[in-house]
Amino acid sequence: SVNLVSETNLPHRPSPLSDFAAGQIMEYFLGDRKDFDLPIGATGTPFQTAVWRQIRNIPYGQTRTYGQIAAILGKPKASRAVGQAANRNPLWIIVPCHRVVGKNQALTGYAGGLEIKQALLELEQRYK
Repeated sequence: SVNLVSETNLPHRPSPLSDFAAGQIMEYFLGDRKDFDLPIGATGTPFQTAVWRQIRNIPYGQTRTYGQIAAILGKPKASRAVGQAANRNPLWIIVPCHRVVGKNQALTGYAGGLEIKQALLELEQRYK
């Protein structure tokens, strides 16, 4: 079992937005939140932001392959580029790149490590 919530030593001053985000993330880990409603976004290339938008459309407890995301974007041969965009996602969990898997549902490529990816997918299966 992986501990998905841990203390960090990042310099951080709480704000209403960070408190709001932390509350939603905690609700996610408790199984009470399936979608996030936060007034934040990530900056990236047009392709990256298109990938991240499609990843946000993957329903809680479901997965899509890199190839499926590429096809939705009209670039069926761009699975590797989709993987690179997912890897550069700065808003883990909020943009749920853990829901993107390889062919045949293979767990591949998660910046936080495959153990964390597996734990997040199992969490969503438990509460779906």
